[in-house]
Amino acid sequence: MSTAQEHLPGCPTWPEDFAQRYREAGYWRGETFGQLLRDRARDFGSRVALVGGTHRWTYAELDARVDRMASGFHALGIRARDRVVVQLPNVPEFYEVIFALFRMGALPVFALPAHRASEIGYFCAFTEAVAYVIPERFGGFDYRGLAEQVKAATPTLKHVLVLGDAGAHTALGSVPAEPLTLEALEGPSPSDVAFFQLSGGSTGVPKLIPRTHDDYIYSLRASVDVCQFTSETVYLCALPAAHNFPMSSPGVLGTFQVGGTAVMAMSPSPDVAFPLIERERVTVTALVPPLTMVWLDSTLAKKHDLSSLKVLQVGGARLSDEAAARVRPTLGCGLQQVFGMAEGLVNYTRLDDPETLIVTTQGRPMSDADELRVVDDDDVPVAPGETGHLLTRGPYTIRGYYKAEAHNTKAFTTDGFYRTGDLVRLTPEGYLVVEGRAKDQINRGGDKVAAEEVENHLLAHPSVSDAAVVAIPDKFLGERTCAVVIPRGEAPAPSALNAFLRQRGLASFKIPDRIEFVAAFPQTGVGKVSKKALRDSLRQSLSTPSP
Repeated sequence: MSTAQEHLPGCPTWPEDFAQRYREAGYWRGETFGQLLRDRARDFGSRVALVGGTHRWTYAELDARVDRMASGFHALGIRARDRVVVQLPNVPEFYEVIFALFRMGALPVFALPAHRASEIGYFCAFTEAVAYVIPERFGGFDYRGLAEQVKAATPTLKHVLVLGDAGAHTALGSVPAEPLTLEALEGPSPSDVAFFQLSGGSTGVPKLIPRTHDDYIYSLRASVDVCQFTSETVYLCALPAAHNFPMSSPGVLGTFQVGGTAVMAMSPSPDVAFPLIERERVTVTALVPPLTMVWLDSTLAKKHDLSSLKVLQVGGARLSDEAAARVRPTLGCGLQQVFGMAEGLVNYTRLDDPETLIVTTQGRPMSDADELRVVDDDDVPVAPGETGHLLTRGPYTIRGYYKAEAHNTKAFTTDGFYRTGDLVRLTPEGYLVVEGRAKDQINRGGDKVAAEEVENHLLAHPSVSDAAVVAIPDKFLGERTCAVVIPRGEAPAPSALNAFLRQRGLASFKIPDRIEFVAAFPQTGVGKVSKKALRDSLRQSLSTPSP
């Protein structure tokens, strides 16, 4: 059987003894995403698979549309293992596009709608992408100009495919063609890389995470078992579809795994989501903590029939115990806490867990094959119940990032455990309580901001001598970003610095929420910037009342 490493250099994979073990145990069953959808179309052909806007596609209709789109991509010259950056909002066409790429063995690179020139330019150049799929507009932003800019700077980028008015590019609606056979489309092997997700890394722009058909489909099966998804499940995709959480925990792909119905929300706001829950009789959805607080505080909950909603999943960042306790009495549904990562490991509280575990922990691993270590700074296991660094290994946790050999030596142990960067403690029941992050990364309401990336952009400003970006506590988002700047000469206005960052194509969620100017940074004993001292100083100043 072929392996992802053979097909795509730069993609670390599991050692053969582990791969064999996972196959023999039945975790990896030799299935591809293209075949998964074909099988669901056979078993649930007339059942509605996907609802979004004016579209209500059955499994048979989705499967047929995917065939035509894959054939159209092939006619454009896209082939197996070609990379295609996909930046679409929560529209049914998102799944039409990615399943077409899955079916032909081409590799989607999942970008978020909030990404701009800095990130998109990097993704296209680093992966040598041949195509870039965008909406015409979304959230008031015209993506066609961004695409023009990126295409001009990326020699490999041959096609820009636009959902809507294409302008100077190619309309996505003009791509579908008469279906070819799977053999003609050079369909992938189950061990091949299926797509690239983005890390929430702490250095620079996100690292690329290679996920295979085998490992990711196993994660879907394990998720739907824990979360009790069935063909009667109606899942509302309220978070951005390209996020790992609404994609696979169990998300839309998990819903497809069991023949359920996925409903797309263009916004997670109560005025959009609540009418959809009422109209489509949604049974489960997923949010990050800040959006959970918005839902809990919304007066619209009393104006809509939310009685079909059985479970609200919350993940992406830690939900406070106080907020967790409000979910059931306020929204009338159960809470399931989810703590996972695009690199692999997913933890869930179980639906029948005692309320204390659901409210106060972030769950336990979903698979018996998940291996965990909680260690100190020297990789020595900590005592039970003590806080330490979380390391993990398993059949759906990657063994390395794409084309990142030097970084992989730091991010993974020599025996293949992934260093998650999370600080956790284990309860006597084996559940995880997330205590914070060890990596230099800010978790802004579920959006991960790499401090170094923002610092590098700030340092390009002529009036910035040095910059350090740190997290400051926030009741709503959990953490906000604060840029602490040493000016060169007269300090620029904070608004001018933020405008500068926007002009450099930085995603809006990475723009600092606060900017402070200082004459010098506190230092560690070895002369490095002490971000801990910076954070402590900021927390103290923020908590001290003004005179």
